[in-house]
Amino acid sequence: MTRTHPNTSPAAVHVVGAGLAGSEAAWQLASAGVPVILHEMRPVRGTDAHQTADCAELVCSNSLRSDDAENNAVGLLHEEMRRAGSLILASADSHRLPAGGALAVDRHGFARAVTERLAGHPLIEMRREEVAGLPPEDWDSVILATGPLTSPALAEAVRGLTGESALSFFDAIAPIVHADSIDMSKAWRQSRYDEGGGKENAGGDYINCALEKPAYLAFVAALIAGEKTEFKEWESSTPYFEGCLPIEVMAARGPNTLRFGPMKPVGLTNPRATRPPYAVVQLRQDNALGTLWNMVGFQTKLRHGEQVRIFRTIPGLENAEFARLGGLHRNTFINSPKLLDGTLRLKTQPRLRFAGQVTGVEGYVESAAIGLLAGRFAAAERLGRQVATPPEATALGALLRHITVNANAATFQPMNVNFGLFPELAAPEGLDRHELRAWKNQRKPLMSRRALGELAAWLT
Repeated sequence: MTRTHPNTSPAAVHVVGAGLAGSEAAWQLASAGVPVILHEMRPVRGTDAHQTADCAELVCSNSLRSDDAENNAVGLLHEEMRRAGSLILASADSHRLPAGGALAVDRHGFARAVTERLAGHPLIEMRREEVAGLPPEDWDSVILATGPLTSPALAEAVRGLTGESALSFFDAIAPIVHADSIDMSKAWRQSRYDEGGGKENAGGDYINCALEKPAYLAFVAALIAGEKTEFKEWESSTPYFEGCLPIEVMAARGPNTLRFGPMKPVGLTNPRATRPPYAVVQLRQDNALGTLWNMVGFQTKLRHGEQVRIFRTIPGLENAEFARLGGLHRNTFINSPKLLDGTLRLKTQPRLRFAGQVTGVEGYVESAAIGLLAGRFAAAERLGRQVATPPEATALGALLRHITVNANAATFQPMNVNFGLFPELAAPEGLDRHELRAWKNQRKPLMSRRALGELAAWLT
């Protein structure tokens, strides 16, 4: 480890990749007073999923999911990151869009904000270049945050270094619809259970399209029969991530799968019908102007022509115009429980840290969270301070412990943050059956309060 003297500036840490994780890692390092050289290959080399050269571009959805810090683990993770000075959460909060209890953002405004904050920091130097292969040996502290779309040259170099075959899965992106092409004489505005919403958005944060049973069954059949993107030979054994399955893959699992998944009708009332809808397609606002709407849960590998044909059978979307159609890309991650130590360093070459989705966390927020931790760990190491990991009872600590210690390396798969990763909370002794039931109903808020209490001690 490189140590510094009181009157000298610390040497720069190299961060490779300016996605969510790399941007957050760079910000945490610079905020601690450590210079950063941030390497981003876009636009010199593009990817199959990105459309811009902005840092932290969101490619699958504009939602950072639930913002409920008491009852939802990802909402708790939001709050922990805010308290840790997260650039990603600060930028998300300043570009927030109506989405009920979720944290959705104007994707382009959000990415521009992150890019501008990074470019404006005096300790961050941005280099637009591909790091093709392992970083040079004289880079003594490196954070590899290249994401699920790591360039082939770097992925191959990591494979050679670890002696492992890369673990991979497919991830799909959902279509985006122009708002003025949605038939609002059939669709309606409403949030599920009327959460969020208000006069400013005519009663709800989502646009809803109802399907009765015959139309729904025909839609499911069309999804299953529709022509799909074919895999390359080397991709044929790559699994899907269960948290982001293509809509047609879900449909093939049974006729009611979608009705209990992204097309569930619960908590919604069609104002133009006398009975509850059989199934509902929801669209969520995708930009600040409200001109673009994302089809929630409709990530797909259908060919583009099939998407247009099938999705226009949805009531209200008969004349839909698509700003972006869905697609499929291959994500790569490493076997972190086997390869990384508790501070995200590669065991066989500790100068290299990994951050983001490449570590086997799933989701925008989780990716940024691991970037936050990697940046803090690298900063402490560079400044000659003790590297302290967050308590396991926090969302940050639970996620970190899962990917580095607790997960089974033999069956390791990408994971979202959830309360199942946290240490159990013991019920008070002496409770009767009714009191125990009441306590269990408060278990998540109690775990959240415990987490924020332990986080405060870690941050001091």
